[in-house]
Amino acid sequence: MKILFLSSLYSPHVGGGAEVVLQRTVEGLQARGDEVVVLATGPQPGLAITEVRGVKVYRAGLLNTYWHYSEQRPGALARLGWHLRDRYNSGMNRFIAEVIEREAVELVVCHNLAGWSVAAWDQVHKAGLPVVQVLHDLYLMCPGSNMFKKQSPCAAPCALCRSFRQGHAERSAKVDAVVGVSNYLLERLRSQRYFRGAHAQVIYSATPPADDWLGLGAEAPRELGQPLRFGFIGTLSEQKGLRWLIQQFRQLPFPATLSIAGRGQQDYERELHALADGAPNIQFLGYQSADTFYRQIDVAVVPSIWNEPFGLVAVEACSHALPVIASQRGGLPEIIRDGINGLICDPDDPASLGQAMRRLWQAPMLRDRLASQARASVERFQDQDAMLEQYQQLFRKVLEQRSPRHDNDLALRSL
Repeated sequence: MKILFLSSLYSPHVGGGAEVVLQRTVEGLQARGDEVVVLATGPQPGLAITEVRGVKVYRAGLLNTYWHYSEQRPGALARLGWHLRDRYNSGMNRFIAEVIEREAVELVVCHNLAGWSVAAWDQVHKAGLPVVQVLHDLYLMCPGSNMFKKQSPCAAPCALCRSFRQGHAERSAKVDAVVGVSNYLLERLRSQRYFRGAHAQVIYSATPPADDWLGLGAEAPRELGQPLRFGFIGTLSEQKGLRWLIQQFRQLPFPATLSIAGRGQQDYERELHALADGAPNIQFLGYQSADTFYRQIDVAVVPSIWNEPFGLVAVEACSHALPVIASQRGGLPEIIRDGINGLICDPDDPASLGQAMRRLWQAPMLRDRLASQARASVERFQDQDAMLEQYQQLFRKVLEQRSPRHDNDLALRSL
């Protein structure tokens, strides 16, 4: 089958785990014999063709006030204008139509739609092709994609979000099938009347097991009395709970270190550095590969204060035989089980994070047991072949249901 994958970004433009998973999926399906092509937004006008690791990638110049892949966060007014245009950006549809015609596409799989908007569904429907939507975040309910405001997750869409997303749930009726990367995410959208009538299922994003697993863990065994090494890796942003982590860490009454790997908006990074000022045991590492980072720590911390759609970093940490302290938000409890592969804390009880950190210091046998169980606990999130097979089965099902024979059968039944 010939599949077009539509995405906001594509490698080397990586905004987060969604782009990593998309690339693994596209390359994996191509290796399994499917014909694949990618269409993503880009900073240059027009439509350009590139190749990324053997995959044909089209990049369409974003028709909006600025390209959203930037280290520097634009001002509030500029962002508002961008989101106004992104409510329904029909101008981008000409790129979709052109690629569909050039490539003789049979099926369109939409991933993150920022920049394309839900106008993409209408264009694919107009072309008479089936469409599958893969959910990675809450973009369809919130222009910011995170439903997070004033350092707290939103229980329901606010008035502004409802205005910017008016009619989106109704338009989602054009989607033939929807995939959630977690049960939490899928049910959150369906509770808002999205994708009524569409086939719906959860397909967890697969993270390949860490290499050289026998040598995983700390580079050298910890000796009694050595500082316990905590670590965070990911995008440095408010919803990731870094303020909470730094504040709780600085109150720990035992020797410990905190390593923070990743990058974020420059102004927010400066705020975090100021918050950690005067604490020599807090280190900002910038970008680091997961393999390098996880060998330097004893415990991974995922202190998200928003509803994390899935939590790929939690799977990666467990894959590296590390216990994980994770917040009880979004899809994280689907990965981290308290007392099995880590400990769960609650952002509504700020002291719970510090208590979990202290517990792992006070009970080294617990820490060792969690670490020993970590890899096995995430095996179901690491089988990439199983993930790809699930997608192929879904795509075949969607194509079969949209085949002329199927349509004729439906017409006959209605007589």
